[in-house]
Amino acid sequence: MRGIFEREGAEFGRGIGFFDAIYGFAITLLVANIDLPAASAWREPAELLDHGLGTQLLGFFISFVVIAIFWRHNTLLLARFIGIDGPVVTANLVTAGLIVLLPFTTQGISDPEISEYPLPTALYAVNVALAMASQWAMHEIGRVRGLLVERVSPALLRASRIDVLAQMGVFAVSVPIAFLAGSTWAQLSWLLMIPVGRITGKRKERVAELEHSPGVPDT
Repeated sequence: MRGIFEREGAEFGRGIGFFDAIYGFAITLLVANIDLPAASAWREPAELLDHGLGTQLLGFFISFVVIAIFWRHNTLLLARFIGIDGPVVTANLVTAGLIVLLPFTTQGISDPEISEYPLPTALYAVNVALAMASQWAMHEIGRVRGLLVERVSPALLRASRIDVLAQMGVFAVSVPIAFLAGSTWAQLSWLLMIPVGRITGKRKERVAELEHSPGVPDT
């Protein structure tokens, strides 16, 4: 297939390795946001926390989990492709760029001097929401261009879109919350990802199971 790097080819493997390296670099770069406290702060754990280490470690943990989830999702998405072409690679590069930006926006929510401001939290939320959108765009481009291993039914496509939009909505809603109620409440609202993800994810799984059940026709 002209212009397409097929799964069996070396180019496909190199592409996956390249994107894996970007995610690995971004997740490693997070440690640069942790400042070494002064020597006097190392006498007791409480003093370390007073110097802002707790806030920095929390930001590190949040973004570590976020980037790891994006990497896993990207790996699962690419596993559904029979090959990749220019538009798919471009969409994946956009996602990778947003992932590399995460250590920067993480600095905003983990720096004790500015973490209480609403703007750093809002920028982080927008960063994550845009990364979700671009990663889903890669899937949509691959589907439209006939690069997926299996055909996606309309019902499953709707369920998948609802799943992505609901998770993006959690981060989108946290932006006005940051300005109206403060950064702490906005960041706490991100915990809604757990129940929202379970609800929409279970719905998507049920649709997929029904379509693969014996006697159930394709839609």
